[in-house]
Amino acid sequence: DVQLVESGGGSVQVGGSLRLSCVASGYTVDSNCMGWFRQAPGKEREGVASITRIHGGTAYADSVKGRFIISRDNTKNTWYLQMNILKPEDTAMYYCAAVVGCSTAPWLRDPGQRQGPIDWGQGTQVTVS
Repeated sequence: DVQLVESGGGSVQVGGSLRLSCVASGYTVDSNCMGWFRQAPGKEREGVASITRIHGGTAYADSVKGRFIISRDNTKNTWYLQMNILKPEDTAMYYCAAVVGCSTAPWLRDPGQRQGPIDWGQGTQVTVS
């Protein structure tokens, strides 16, 4: 099993920045696709950004392009979400996720578009006001 632990959430003013981290432990060698999803109250979970472990290919939701950057440090089994120019509509619980394989953009649109089971973190709250 893969365990994922997020950190870095908090409250920030409009226009501010936060960096989320997700540390993976356990059997991580097969987790080749990592990402961030978010869910606001009363809304469905949506994909935010994804990245592949080996090649570092990325994909972003249109709503965050140009503001958010996903990156990874394979030596630490960690991936990050740098969030800049935050807006109130970015307020949500943010979850990191990992799967064996995916195509980065389709996986964001539909978490079912993947290879193997999906592992989720417990979530970290981001509030922008």
